Amino acid sequence: MLRGDKIGLRARRETDVPVLQSELYDDVATRSKADSRPWRPIAPGSAASPYMVSDPTDDAACFSVVQLADDELAGEALLWGIDLHNRMAHIGISLRPAFRSRGLGTDVIRVLCHYGLVVRGLHRLQVETLADNAAMIRAATQAGFVPEGTLRRAAWVNGDFADQVILGLLATERDAD
Repeated sequence: MLRGDKIGLRARRETDVPVLQSELYDDVATRSKADSRPWRPIAPGSAASPYMVSDPTDDAACFSVVQLADDELAGEALLWGIDLHNRMAHIGISLRPAFRSRGLGTDVIRVLCHYGLVVRGLHRLQVETLADNAAMIRAATQAGFVPEGTLRRAAWVNGDFADQVILGLLATERDAD
C-alpha cells in the first residue's frame, strides 16, 4: 500500500466494486462530470463496470483509496493514459460522498504524484477537470500542479458544454517527500 498522511492507495478488491459502483458510478450527474464518455446503465456485477478488478496494464494504474484511520474505502484514484515514451500520465480521483470536504483529495493527489513520478519514473503528470470543480483544482494546486490553460466549452456535460481546465506538474517541480 502507498501511504499518505490521511489515506492509503491499494489494489482494488472485489468487495470495493459494489460500493464504488453504487456511490460513484450510479450517481449520473456526478459521474457525467467526471468522465468524458456518456453515462450508460451498467448492472451491478457486470464486467463492464469501470471498477472491476483486473490485471495491471501498461497504460493505467487503478487504486482504491482507503482512509488510514479506519481502513474504510474512501474512493478511487488512478493514473491513466500512461505514455512511457513521453513519460507522462493523467491523474483522476473520485471520493465517495461521505469522504468529500475532509481534505483527503490533496493527500490522494500527493500519493499519486509520488507513485507516478518516483515509483514509475514519469516526467509529467496532468489533471483535466471542469472549470467549476473547485475542489479538484484546489487539491491539485495544493499538491503543486500549475494551471496551464482552459479548453473553452470542450466538455459535453449534462446537456451543455463546459470549460475544462488543464493543470500540470513536472518531476522537477515536485516537493521532495
